[in-house]
Amino acid sequence: MEAAINRYRILATVVGVMLILVCFVGLPIRLLTGNETPSAIISPVHGLLYMIYLVISFDLYTKAQWPMKKFLIMVSAGLVPFLAFFIERKIVAEAREVSALQQSAAKA
Repeated sequence: MEAAINRYRILATVVGVMLILVCFVGLPIRLLTGNETPSAIISPVHGLLYMIYLVISFDLYTKAQWPMKKFLIMVSAGLVPFLAFFIERKIVAEAREVSALQQSAAKA
């Protein structure tokens, strides 16, 4: 489960940074200068990484055996700027608790 947690942490951070770049670099340049190039590069990259993030999030969600609400919270992290960083911390902490409980149950 630790590998799933680490994958989630990395993708959540990368998707969060890319979303900030889309919202605060790509779109302003496009709207203020009419130059669509940065937005045309950053937006598809964010979209691709977000799809990978969804798969990684689903993997962690199934391994932790969480309710659907938790998965929906994880999904929302890639849609709202800066939210990914807060959600990532919370999810990782909860996932590590679940992992510790699963390991102690397996030893017993």
